[in-house]
Formats: sequence, C-alpha cells, structure tokens
Amino acid sequence: MQGVSIVRNSNTVKSYQPGDTVQIAGAGPSGLAAAITFAHAGVPVVVHEAQNEVGHRFGADLQGLENWSTEQDVLDDMRDLGFSTDFAVQPSLQGTAYDAWDNAYPINCQEPLFYMVERGPGPESFDTALLNQALSLGVDVKFNSRLRSLDGPGILATGPQAADAIAVGFHFETDKENGFWVICDDNLAPKGYAYLLIMNGKGTIKSCMFSRFKHKQRYIERTVEAFERLLGLKMHNPRPHGGVGNFHVPLNAIHGGHPIVGEQAGFQDTLWGFGMRHAMTSGTLAAQSIIDGDDYNTRWQQALVRQLQTSVVNRLLYSKMRNRGYRFFLRLTTRQADIRGFLRSFYRMSMMKRILLPWSQRHYVSQMKMPVCGNDNCSSVRCRCGTTT
Repeated sequence: MQGVSIVRNSNTVKSYQPGDTVQIAGAGPSGLAAAITFAHAGVPVVVHEAQNEVGHRFGADLQGLENWSTEQDVLDDMRDLGFSTDFAVQPSLQGTAYDAWDNAYPINCQEPLFYMVERGPGPESFDTALLNQALSLGVDVKFNSRLRSLDGPGILATGPQAADAIAVGFHFETDKENGFWVICDDNLAPKGYAYLLIMNGKGTIKSCMFSRFKHKQRYIERTVEAFERLLGLKMHNPRPHGGVGNFHVPLNAIHGGHPIVGEQAGFQDTLWGFGMRHAMTSGTLAAQSIIDGDDYNTRWQQALVRQLQTSVVNRLLYSKMRNRGYRFFLRLTTRQADIRGFLRSFYRMSMMKRILLPWSQRHYVSQMKMPVCGNDNCSSVRCRCGTTT
C-alpha cells in the first residue's frame, strides 16, 4: 500500500498572517468545517465551490454518520468542535442484517450505531446545515468558482480523486417505515455490502462494491431484487445515483504548503467507506495548523492515522472472508450485548493488528495518487506528478 508509514518532518503549511484571506477549494464537510473553524477564530476565509450548490454530487443521498469509533457520541463531538447539528437526523439503534442465504440477524443497540442523515442541497441536509452555519459566521462561499491555483494560505478539499469503491443504486420515495437493512453477499456487492436506508418517506438503496466495477448494473439489479424479496420493498419515483470513495493513508498530506483534507487526502474508513467524521476532523486540524503555524501532518497523524491503518487491516481481512466469513461475522457481532462497543474495538490498533499491518501495507493498493509533484512551491490545486490540471 502506498503511503502508510508516518512522516514527521514534512514541509510546513503556509501560516496565516494579519491581512491574509484564507482560500479553501471545496465546500464539502471538510472544507466547510475548516471555514467554520477559521471564522470562529476571526480569520477571513473564502470557500470556492465548483458546482452551483452545496453537496451537488449527493442529490438526496441518505448516509450514516458513524457513531461507534469513539466513546463520545458523534453529535456531542460536533458540538464540542463548534459545528451545527441543525439537520434532519435519525438515530439508528435497531436494524437487520442478512447473509447470502437470507438469514436475518437483528441489530439492537442501546446507543445509536450511527445517525442517518441526508446529504446534498436539501433544506434539512447535513451539508446545508454546515453551509448555513458558515454563512452566518461571515464566510464568503463562492459557487461556480473552481479554484485552480493557490498562492497564500489555504486548504485543498476538492473531494475524491479515484475509485477504490463505488456505491451505485437509487434514491426514491416510499411508504415503508424508517429503518436500515444490510446484506453481506458478494453476489450483490463484491467484497462490500448492499444497504437500504429509509428516513421520513425517503429511501436510498445501494450496492457498495470494492471490486468488479464493470458489472455494477448487474449488482444493483440483484440488490433491488433482494430487498424486494426480503422486505416487499416498493420504490416510488426511483432516481439512479452513484458515487466513489477514496481510501488512502498518505505519507504527506501537504501540497505546496497547503493541507489536503477529507476525501481529497483519502481520509475515509477503508473497511466500510464512512468518511464524514474524518472529513470534519481533518478540516478542523488543517485550519488550526494554519492559524497556529505548526505541522498539519503531525496533527492529523496523531488524531487519525491509527484508526486509518486499522481500517486498512480490517479491509484486507474482510475482503478475504467471502460469504461464509460474512455469515460468521454477522453471527458474532449481533450476539454481542454491546454491538457499538464491539465494533469500536475493531477500530483499535490491537497487538494482532499491529502484526498484520505490514501484510496489509503490502497487499492493499489504493487507486489514488496524492497531488504532490515534489515542488514545495507548487500552487496548483490538482497537481499530479508534475502535471497541472
């Protein structure tokens, strides 16, 4: 795997000086989290978003804001960091998982396993809540503005650069009750999982696959058929939707003196693809490093690298399990008295995972190439190995 080892003494970020205006490329969760952090500190900031609205690529996608990787609830974490939680949210405590043989495994948690949220430009979406908070704090957000070069202090937050996984399916309306359902079956989602999320009459159905992308149409058709068979699902006004995910643990997340954050850096859970928490955390740390003039690499490594490395080990183990292994994992997980705590243990760097880490580094290869050309003064936002685009 390219870039799992840690670099401590890397090129430093361009720090903020009085009179500067910080520029941010991208208005996703990482870019807006950074902008809000700057605004709280009284630092002038402009966010450049290439699309004409926030969360353009998500439409009305339902996603999970994961809540098992830390003891503290994720919404409390957001409030502690100064972020708004004024978005529609559904605590997910009960759900059902299925194996490849249609066996059901009830999921019952005492605390939310994750919070279901809507992504995209909708009035109650996660993205809109961050945008509204940034605007209320005086952040200048410029839509239809593609930042191509960056000379002063700034942050690179332009989103995914390659496809290590894809999620393909539909958004739709439904009369079915709120809830979440997961199927672990390589015939529906190779080395991944299929899922159905429903919140307040809206639904998202996806096959999240980590290989065989060329056959994605076949897998989403099988996924829809499976949920129709198991749950009697009926979709109204289905709209196709898909997205990609980057998973990468970089050697260096600074380019031309500018921190790289969120999905542009590859900061996502390599096992299951969750990334909103990593996005907000990395955006916050990047802003703080610019304000304080210290090493962003040290900050994100201390906060994220162990969890990221553990998720790579988890991904390699999961990809070797196949359907019988998924069935064993579902049985083991759903028998736990504290499922949330059990999953949290999977994201700790145990002794066994330390032993397996070198193996995972050799065998996991991300499709992503970091935008680093070797020129510390390069100002291009999307430089690739000496070529600017």
